Amino acid sequence: MKRRDFLSLAALGAAAAAAPLRRADAAPKPVATSAHIVIVGAGAGGTALANRLVRRLDGARITIIDPRTTHIYQPGLTLVATGLKPADYVISDEARWLPNGVEWIQSRVAAVDAEAETVSTEDGTDIAYDWLVLAPGLVLDYGAISGFSEDLIGTNGIGALYGGPDAAARTWAAAQRFTEEGGRGVFTRPATEMKCAGAPLKHTFLIDDIARRAGNSDKLEMLYAAQNDTLFGVPIVSEKVRMLFEDRGIEPVYSHVLSAIDPGAKRATFATPEGSAEIDYDYIHVIPPQRAPDFIRSSGLSWADKWTDQGWVEVDMATLRHLRYPEIFALGDVAGVPKGKTAASVKWQVSVVEDHLVAAIDGREGTETYDGYTSCPLITRIGRAMLVEFDYHDNLVPSFPGMIAPLEELWISWLMKEVALKATYNAMLRGDA
Repeated sequence: MKRRDFLSLAALGAAAAAAPLRRADAAPKPVATSAHIVIVGAGAGGTALANRLVRRLDGARITIIDPRTTHIYQPGLTLVATGLKPADYVISDEARWLPNGVEWIQSRVAAVDAEAETVSTEDGTDIAYDWLVLAPGLVLDYGAISGFSEDLIGTNGIGALYGGPDAAARTWAAAQRFTEEGGRGVFTRPATEMKCAGAPLKHTFLIDDIARRAGNSDKLEMLYAAQNDTLFGVPIVSEKVRMLFEDRGIEPVYSHVLSAIDPGAKRATFATPEGSAEIDYDYIHVIPPQRAPDFIRSSGLSWADKWTDQGWVEVDMATLRHLRYPEIFALGDVAGVPKGKTAASVKWQVSVVEDHLVAAIDGREGTETYDGYTSCPLITRIGRAMLVEFDYHDNLVPSFPGMIAPLEELWISWLMKEVALKATYNAMLRGDA
């Protein structure tokens, strides 16, 4: 396919993704019900599900609980943290995405009583439910790293893009100085499960590329601290990343988990199998441990025999339905499944939860299943990316076989992220994709 032909195709694809689908032609007749469905979280999963349920159910009361009024397009934070997009690129008004007729409670959840089927908010309100969907996202546990706090981001050579648009912009301020002045850059990731496990690799690759484009690559020493003995959870992708690191002079250090930071001395301490190890840096990118919100764990909804330090919701990996409380589902980052903490995963998870929830209300069994689909447009330099897609079993599951090779650095894959991804994401929020 010629470049200009693909540009046209990509633009058409983005426009199609951005436009509402004509669901009236294909959607089944809405199910009549008086059920009260409570959705905790108005992020990608909660918002998308709310939009889909208002079309599938007739007469249902749908309540969404989230104190945030600003929606964050999280896949764009990597671009903000490398100066490729402004901070407002990832910001929109949450009210823009929520459908009419949905009750929005702008408060934080304090507890869930799964036996009594109630949700309690921090302002003291108790909300009874017939069905509950947990999609609150996750918690960035900065406090688990001794010496670190959010106000350090952007100072003393410290970056941490996950905290939102402001944190990502401050990360770029620190990273940009590093690309110009040089020194040792240390790029980390936590030992816990995390959203978009490719993000630390993207940041590493992009900072290296930006420095090279400025003619400063000889001033840089690049270290990537892997949390275990691999660079990515899918073995074939890990090996490809290792080869790219070798080609670009990025040194991986394995089984190094950041435990402490001394901002004044610019020194990081890592837990390793041999004990503590210290590494001095001029720039460090910190990704903190990530956990379920406290109310998930204190409400007894987490797995008891795995991820015990993280608290992900105990759900069936195929249906995302709670194993002990069948009227509860989980979506997105908080779901206790082996893969699936990306926006692309949410796109597939939402339809599964919708199917099983509507079927249960209608007295039927749902049929859709989630196979762990996870997508990572792994940016390797400005204008190039690998479109890595995989499932629970680490099988590569490319969406465009024969057109986009998943382990090749392609401008097409970069274009997919730049042109189509945000439009597709927005269509997902509206329930149209």
